[in-house]
Amino acid sequence: MSVTPSGPSAAAARIIPQLSGAQKAAILMVILGEETSAVLFRQLDDEEVQRIGREIAAIPSITSEIAEEVLAEFYQMIVAQDYILKGGLEYARKVLESAFGADRAKRLLDRLSLSLSTDSSHFDALQRADPQQLATFIHNEHPQTVALVLSHLGGAQAARLLRSLPAEMRAEVAVRMASLDQISPEIIARISAIVGQKLKAVGDLNRQDYGGVRALAEVFNRLEQGESKEILETIENSNPALVETIRHFMFVFEDLLKVDSVGMRELLARVDRKVLTIALKGTSERLKNHFLQVMSQRGAEMLLEDMEALGSVKMREVEAAQQQIVAAVRLLESEGVVNLKDSGAEQYVS
Repeated sequence: MSVTPSGPSAAAARIIPQLSGAQKAAILMVILGEETSAVLFRQLDDEEVQRIGREIAAIPSITSEIAEEVLAEFYQMIVAQDYILKGGLEYARKVLESAFGADRAKRLLDRLSLSLSTDSSHFDALQRADPQQLATFIHNEHPQTVALVLSHLGGAQAARLLRSLPAEMRAEVAVRMASLDQISPEIIARISAIVGQKLKAVGDLNRQDYGGVRALAEVFNRLEQGESKEILETIENSNPALVETIRHFMFVFEDLLKVDSVGMRELLARVDRKVLTIALKGTSERLKNHFLQVMSQRGAEMLLEDMEALGSVKMREVEAAQQQIVAAVRLLESEGVVNLKDSGAEQYVS
C-alpha cells in the first residue's frame, strides 16, 4: 500500500467527513507503519482488530493530504482529551475554539463525548447484577476496579458494598474513588471492558461521570457514623487535604443548624413526626431548639412529650432516622428551597 502525492485540498475536505472511525483508524495504522501498528493492535480486542484489518485491506492508496488530515485529527483528539482532563469540558471548549475554531472544536468534543459514553456501556451490568454476586466480584478485584464499580452505583448500594470490604481495603478504595475524575479515559475504558466481560446482565447507568469526591461523599453519607469516621481517619493520616474536601461535600445532621427558618418549616412539613422524634434523640440542645423554634407552641410541647415517652433508642435507629431527614433536606436543596453549599461538618452521620 502506498501514500501517493497529495491531491487538491478540496478533495480531502470532501472525503474525510465521510470516513468512519474504523476507516480513519485503518489509515492511521498504515501511516504509523508495521512495527508501531503491531503494538497498537495488541491493545485492541479481536472484534476491533478484525474491523480495522478489513478496512486496511479495502484501502487501495492514501494521498498525502488525507494522511495529513487523519494525523491532524488524531493529534487534535489527544489535545482535546488532555484539555478536558486538565480543566474540564468548558475549559477544553474555550481553548479548542481558540486553536481550531468553533466548528472543529465542537466536532472534537462531540466525538470524545461519544467515545466516553460508549466506554461507559461496559458498566451496564452493574445495575441489574445480584447484590451478593457483585459483593463477591469486587472482593476479588483490584482497589482501582472496585472504586470505578462503586462510582457507577447509587449511594446506598455503593455504601453497602464499601461496608462489605475488608477494613484495610476501604480507605484505599475511597481514596481511589475520590481521584477517579483525574484518571485518563483510556484507563477507565480498559477497566470498564474487564468489568463488562465478567458481568453480562444489561441495564442503564445512573451516572455518566466517573466518581470523584462528590460521589464518595454521597457514599459516606450513607454509611453508619462509626464506619465513615474510621475510613476518614485512616485517609487523613496520609491525605488530610482530601479528607477536608470530602467533609466539605458531606452534609450531616448537625448542618441543619445552617438551614433558615423558612427551610426548616418546609422540612417539618415533609418529615414524619415519629422519624423526627427518633432523629432528635441524643442530639444537642441547640439543634433541638432549632427545630422547636419554628414549630407552634403546642407542636413543640407534643414533640418534647413524644421524645420523653420514647425512652431509650438504639443508636442505629437514631442514625437511620437522621439519614431520612438528611435525604429530605437534599430533596429540598434540589428544588431550590434550601441552600447547603456553605455547609461544613465536624461529625459524620449516616
